[in-house]
Amino acid sequence: MTHITPPAYVLQSEEALDKKYDPQIARKLLRFLQPYLRHGILALALMTIATITSVSGPYFVKVALDDGLAAKNLAVLRQTLIIYLVVMLVQWWTNYLRVVIMSRVGQHVLYDVRTRMFERLQKLSLGFYSRFSVGRAITRVINDVGTLREFVTWAALAIVRDVFAIVGIVVAMLAIDLKLSLLTFTVLPFMALATYIFRKAARRNYRKVRSAISWVNSVLAENINGVRVVQAFSRETHNYDNFRGNVNRYHLDVSLGAAKVTSVFAPVVDALGAVATALVVWVGGTAVLGESITAGVLVAFILYIDRFFEPIRDLFRRFDTLQSTMAGGERIIQLLETPVEVQDEAGAGELSAIRGDVRFEQVSFHYSDDPTPVLTDIDLDIRAGETVALVGETGAGKTTFVKLVARFADPTSGCVRVDGIDLRTVTQQSLRRQMGMVLQDPFLFNGTVKENILFGRLGASDEDVISAATAVGAHEFIAEGLKDGYETSVQEGGVLLSVGQRQLISFARALLADPRILILDEATSSVDTQTEQVIQSALARLLKGRTAFVIAHRLSTITNADRIVVIHSGKVIEQGSHRDLLAKGGYYYRLYKTGFQE
Repeated sequence: MTHITPPAYVLQSEEALDKKYDPQIARKLLRFLQPYLRHGILALALMTIATITSVSGPYFVKVALDDGLAAKNLAVLRQTLIIYLVVMLVQWWTNYLRVVIMSRVGQHVLYDVRTRMFERLQKLSLGFYSRFSVGRAITRVINDVGTLREFVTWAALAIVRDVFAIVGIVVAMLAIDLKLSLLTFTVLPFMALATYIFRKAARRNYRKVRSAISWVNSVLAENINGVRVVQAFSRETHNYDNFRGNVNRYHLDVSLGAAKVTSVFAPVVDALGAVATALVVWVGGTAVLGESITAGVLVAFILYIDRFFEPIRDLFRRFDTLQSTMAGGERIIQLLETPVEVQDEAGAGELSAIRGDVRFEQVSFHYSDDPTPVLTDIDLDIRAGETVALVGETGAGKTTFVKLVARFADPTSGCVRVDGIDLRTVTQQSLRRQMGMVLQDPFLFNGTVKENILFGRLGASDEDVISAATAVGAHEFIAEGLKDGYETSVQEGGVLLSVGQRQLISFARALLADPRILILDEATSSVDTQTEQVIQSALARLLKGRTAFVIAHRLSTITNADRIVVIHSGKVIEQGSHRDLLAKGGYYYRLYKTGFQE
C-alpha cells in the first residue's frame, strides 16, 4: 500500500477530532435538552421497563423448564409461557414508544440548535467571516448538528440501556447461581484488556477517517467551484489523477484500516463469550448430572451469557458516536459562543429618517487580532447628497472606511456620526435600513429576478420593481433577454447571468430600497465598457439626492464625484475635485498618470 501524506490542515484536523468525553461540553449541550426533560424522563422510564423485561426473559425459561417440563406440570408451563409472551409484548411496546419519543426529541433538538446557529451566523460581524470559511460554517450547521441529533436519538439512551442491561444481567446471574456467575466473570479481565487495546486503535483510525472525509469534501468543493479554471487550463486529467491516487485513495486506505479494527474486535468478544459458555456448559452440565443444579438453571445461564456480551459489543460501537459528538459539540459551542464584535449598546435607540450628513471625527481603526493601524486620524465632514470618491492603492483602507460608515466595524478610537448622531448609540438595523451597498462581485440569491430586486424592500409593487430596473438600464435584458422575464430563476449566485447583468440587477435592488446613504465598492470594475456606459447613465439618477461613497478605479466614475478623497497608508492625504487634485500635481496626480487613464 502506497503511503500517502495528506496536507497539514488535514493532519491538524485529526488532532482536533481526538476529543474525549468533556463534562463541560456535555453540560452545555444538555441545555438544548432542558425543554424536553419530561420527554427524556419518560423515555428513560420506558427504557428501564424494557431492560427489566429483557433481563427477565431467561428466568421465565428456567421456570418453564424446571417447574413446568421437569415437574410435568402443564398448568405451570402454560402460565409461564403466557407471562413470558406478555413480558415480551411489554418490552416491544416500551421500546417502540421510547424510539418514537427520542426521535421527536432528536428532531426538535436538531431544529433548535440549527436555528440558534443560523441566528448567530446572521449576527456575527463581517470580521468573523474574513477568518472563518463558508465551508466550515456549513459543516458546523449541517454535519456537526446532525451528529448531535444521532447521538440524542439513538446513542444517549442506548449507552444507559447497555449499562442497565449489564448490571441487571449480573444481578440475575448472581441470584441464580454464584459459582457459575464467578466462572463466567473469569473472562472479564481479558475482555477489559481487549477493549482497551481496540479502543485506542479505534480512536486513532476514527480520527484518520474523519479527516479523510474532510479532505475529500474540501477537494470536491474546490474543484467544483473552480471548474472553469480547471477546464481553461486543461487540468482535468491531473486533478482526476490526484483525486483518485491521493485524496480518494487515502480515504479508502484509512477506511479499510478502521474496518479491520472493527472486524477484529467483534470476533474477540464472540470468542470470549464462547469460552465463557463452554466453561458454564462443562461445569454446569456436570452439576446437572450430579443433580446439584437444575437443567433450567444451566439453560438460563447460557442465555444470560449471550445477552451479557451483546451490550458490551454495543458499547464499543457507541464509542465512535460519543467521540464524534464531543468533537462536533465542541465546534457547535465554539460557534455559538463566538463574540459578536459589533453589538448594539444597551438602550440603543432607533435612528429616525436621516438627511445623510456623515462626519468622521479623529477616527482610527485596527483589527482586534492585529494591532497594525488600518486607518489613522481620519477627520472628514461629508454633506448630505454629496458623492465622495475614495481613491488609493490596494490595502490603503478604502473598504475599511465604508465598513465604518455602515457600522460593519466600530472605530478603535474616535467616532463616526450621521446627522450628528454617534452610530454606536443607535441600532444597526435602523441605520442599515437607510443605507444601500453595491459590491464589486454582486451576489444574487436563489430565486427569481424580481425577488432579488425586492430584497431590500419587500413591500414594493411590480410597477416599482420595473421602474427601478428601467432606471438602471436592466429592464430591457430582463424583459426581452430572459426566458421568463422578471420571474426567471437566477439560481444561487446568479450563475446563469453575466457579471454585467448581475451588477445591473444589484443596482436596481439598491435603487428600489431608496437609501439615503449609498456605498459603491468597485461596483463598475467587473463590467465591460459598453455595460459601464449603461450603468454610468443610470448612476446620476441613482446617486441624485443621496450621500454616496464610491470606491472605483475607473476615471469615468471618479471624475463625476463631488469630492475625491485620497487615502494612503490609512491616512487622508488629499481631497478635492478631480481638476483641483490634478492641478496640485501630488499623489492623486501620480495615481492618475499611472493607473486611472483609460
